[in-house]
Amino acid sequence: MTLSRDEFLRSLPAAVGHAAFRVHDGDIRPLDPAQPWRIVLAPLPDLRLGMITLPRQRVEIFLADCSDEEAKRFLARFELYFRRAGG
Repeated sequence: MTLSRDEFLRSLPAAVGHAAFRVHDGDIRPLDPAQPWRIVLAPLPDLRLGMITLPRQRVEIFLADCSDEEAKRFLARFELYFRRAGG
């Protein structure tokens, strides 16, 4: 993703349905053990386009103990809240 860690963390609550979570380094986990997700965030080298510099993050989402339908709903919501410039 082309955004800073702070930008990611500002958008994350809405993307995960306002579930409470904890952040430890790049590991993000819900406080409710019934939530099936875990996210790992790692910085990537900035993307440079001429005079423009864009921060980047590698985002890995892990889903466990959920149906395919639940996983699709989670990922659709997550994507919706991180979509930029109309998709």
